[in-house]
Amino acid sequence: MFVAFKKKHCCFCRAILAFLPSFLLYFFLKFFVSFLPSAFKCFFTNPRMACQSVAAVMDEQALLGLNPNADARYRHRAMAYFEQLKESQDAWEVCAEALATGIYNDDHVKFFCFQVLEHQIKFRHAGLSAGQQQLIRETLMKWLQCQLMNAQPEKPFIRNKAAQVFALTFVMEYLTLWPKFFFDILSLVGLNPHGVDVYLRTLMAIDAEVVDRDILHSPDEMRRNSLIKDSMREQCIPHLVESWFQILQAYQRSHPELTCQCLEVVGLFVSWIDLNLIANDRFVNLLLSQMSVEELREEACDCLFEIVNKGMDPVDKTKLVESLCQVLQSAGFFNVEQEEDVDFLAKFSRLVNGMGQSLVLSWTKLAKTGNVKDTAETLQALESKVPLLLQLLVHEDDDISANIVGFCYEYLHVLKQLPQLTDQQKTNIEAIMLAVMKKLTYDDEYNFENEGEDEAMFVEYRKQLKMLLDRLAQVCPELLLEAVRRVFTNTMQNWQTAQFMEVEVAVRLLYMLGEALPASHGAHFSGDTAKTSALQDMMRTLVSCGVSSYQHSSVSLEFFETVVRYDKFFIVEPQHIPNVLMAFLDQRGLRHNSPKVRSRVAYLFSRFIKTLQ
Repeated sequence: MFVAFKKKHCCFCRAILAFLPSFLLYFFLKFFVSFLPSAFKCFFTNPRMACQSVAAVMDEQALLGLNPNADARYRHRAMAYFEQLKESQDAWEVCAEALATGIYNDDHVKFFCFQVLEHQIKFRHAGLSAGQQQLIRETLMKWLQCQLMNAQPEKPFIRNKAAQVFALTFVMEYLTLWPKFFFDILSLVGLNPHGVDVYLRTLMAIDAEVVDRDILHSPDEMRRNSLIKDSMREQCIPHLVESWFQILQAYQRSHPELTCQCLEVVGLFVSWIDLNLIANDRFVNLLLSQMSVEELREEACDCLFEIVNKGMDPVDKTKLVESLCQVLQSAGFFNVEQEEDVDFLAKFSRLVNGMGQSLVLSWTKLAKTGNVKDTAETLQALESKVPLLLQLLVHEDDDISANIVGFCYEYLHVLKQLPQLTDQQKTNIEAIMLAVMKKLTYDDEYNFENEGEDEAMFVEYRKQLKMLLDRLAQVCPELLLEAVRRVFTNTMQNWQTAQFMEVEVAVRLLYMLGEALPASHGAHFSGDTAKTSALQDMMRTLVSCGVSSYQHSSVSLEFFETVVRYDKFFIVEPQHIPNVLMAFLDQRGLRHNSPKVRSRVAYLFSRFIKTLQ
């Protein structure tokens, strides 16, 4: 599969031709060509397709218009020429010959030629003659052959366009005209870095054409794509997996960029191929070893994430996750506080999130079957990941924290379904509560007056944390109420000396309780005595401690938002209404120096007045 075809045979050919009598040359070439893959026999039988062949005639004036700096007249002529080549029955063949011979060094011309070929394959393939379809295959293989001999690779945008054209040809011809598509490419490129690069880009382009669910396909295209995947599973997937293993093994030190590309390919394909081809000791150990290579570990994380996300038997999934975790833990990856690379930790957090959610899914499936032993073992595996979950959840980088929220939410859902919580599980719940309260806090760099992209991302992150808070209230409302009360009371006692973010989050937590512990028609101050007593105490403290005078817009806004949310409190204790009205009307509210605060307070004041009527 991986014979480096060109290197192996070129020297042999030169030696034979140097001593072979001329009258035997024809018979030798005919015998030699008979052993070549069908897709590129033409390289030796058709002199027109050789790298050194005579250039085909193209409209050189029109080609000048492909330069981004060309004037409008040349650009218009280039566009007209492009349309002419696209619509002609055979004029496009000049582009095929230009690519096969490599006579143009201008990148824009090369890209142009690939665009013309792309149009023919995508929109006119069925109308091409058998000879023209063969010409496209020959052109692609000849272009690829030339890449192996070039000292420098083509620009990335050229290689990407070439990969798209390869992929389109594959989609059109794999099931009928070119079943040996991958075998021909692999036998040609071997382990040549330039060739491997095009091969991997082609696989990514094939994934986009055949597998990617974000791309809309017609019913006919969906049926065709299903047939392609079925045929690939039967004919070539094991060979492709072997090629990936050899690429990962050969290039992890010398060409890390190719290794990363290959890891991305594995992650793309693993969702629909036989997982046993990847999830085995040989392959997984190689992936885990690359977790320790700085240039590779982020892509290795993504690849392992896709493997973990693959649907499989719940018991097998639990075993797979546990084996991965054991190796990662023994290698020191669970010591999050010692890792300084936040980009890697964001990927690692996503991987842990995937492993955790996979365990939750396995537990759910096993619980439904009544398999007590395996269900208990899976829950134990799940619980053992909570310390790592907490390390990632409280990390100072919000991206790292946000990536683990899904696992945390699903874990709390599991606890909600248990008949009784253990002491350790209650401890876990309290730890998650404290982590959420800490992460709700603004940082010093938040710009309240000119909120940009970073601020918008934090607002979205806060919404995720609110979901966790709501779920905590469902699992153990009394613990949440007590935790919020403790934080709120301690902060209000020292609000004059506390930082604004501490005061704001304390009031914010009181505000959030209104949704986390819902009450019919906002009747938070009737019914459950423990709840109403705690909320009433906190509201009394809020409106009487003087925190409405805190000199920060975020605290001012949170104060008035909370007052309006709990407007029923003033029915129970109306004596606080005058002080709150003064806060609305003076420099704390409608006369605040921030236009943003004044605008919002005006709206909140109108709502508050309606509740008093």
